[in-house]
Amino acid sequence: MKNSIKVRLTLEDGTVYYGKSFGSNVPASGEVVFNTAMTGYPESLTDPSYRGQILCLTYPLVGNYGAPGKNEENDLYSFYESSSIHISGLIVSDYSFEYSHWNASESLDEWLKRNNVPGIYGIDTRALTKRIREKGAMLGKVEPEGTETDFYDPNKVNLVAEVSTSEKKIYGAGKFRIVLVDCGVKYNIIRNLLKRDTTIIRVPWDYDYHQEDFDGLFLSNGPGDPKMCGITIANIAKSFERGKPVFGICLGNQLMALASGADTYKLKYGHRSHNQPVLQVGTDKAYITSQNHGFAVDNKTLGQDWEPYFININDLTNEGMRHKSKPFFSTQFHPEASGGPTDTDYLFDVFIENIEKSR
Repeated sequence: MKNSIKVRLTLEDGTVYYGKSFGSNVPASGEVVFNTAMTGYPESLTDPSYRGQILCLTYPLVGNYGAPGKNEENDLYSFYESSSIHISGLIVSDYSFEYSHWNASESLDEWLKRNNVPGIYGIDTRALTKRIREKGAMLGKVEPEGTETDFYDPNKVNLVAEVSTSEKKIYGAGKFRIVLVDCGVKYNIIRNLLKRDTTIIRVPWDYDYHQEDFDGLFLSNGPGDPKMCGITIANIAKSFERGKPVFGICLGNQLMALASGADTYKLKYGHRSHNQPVLQVGTDKAYITSQNHGFAVDNKTLGQDWEPYFININDLTNEGMRHKSKPFFSTQFHPEASGGPTDTDYLFDVFIENIEKSR
């Protein structure tokens, strides 16, 4: 049933948009960002990298395939990227009150309500996206009629500590033992590693994993400013001295850069979509990738032993780095891509090959 409750979206620059409510009728605040993907909202909403953010989906019609059920495999929800919704609020142009999909168990509206997350529809998402592109990502707040809240800046908080696992967990019983540092890991990363004969030792972001017996180190994606993760950065720097293969994705790329002595910076409005083109440096190979990040590695600060691995074809920003002689590499994009293209999932094989060579 359609909801007539009015909602106000206010940006920190004073811009105000009005729409109507779906989901939970509660206020929310955070950083307003946009995603240009055409599908995959269940994966996006459950991606821990969106922690503290109000997400604007630019695709005009949202909700038409509902929300999937929670069937599990290896203790991982099959159609989600984590066990809960992580966005603070959802902004769409036109919400579909009717849904139809083979694995839908409820509407998007019902799913948001159960997770106490507000949604707003009837917003001109084109105008909002243009505003963010011009001004940069801004703080914002969603206030249903009769409610108020203050602005909240998630970039000043250690969001990784909020989304990381609180205890060590083991998955699989494969030949290769992988320590997975969980900074807000997407489930599809775990699924991809398990396909490759691995035993995964998933540990908290601040865990001292050097006491573990492992063949390779994996650094996950996650939300917020990488410089908040000082303990993780120090552990990675220590890992470089041991020389075991390392693979980092998204935030993992930024953490590796900081551990190597390079620097990171905040992008104007970030990269969030399923169709970001990247070029493998030193080749003519281009790939289409899925991305979700607001910070980037500064290529100019990479040390002499490191080099860019991929660059973004649109704006030439860093999309990964690798060591010139040791088995350490990372990507800013998501090779596991759920949802999105899987053009680069071969990089998981490269990681396993590095482990085989190093054993």
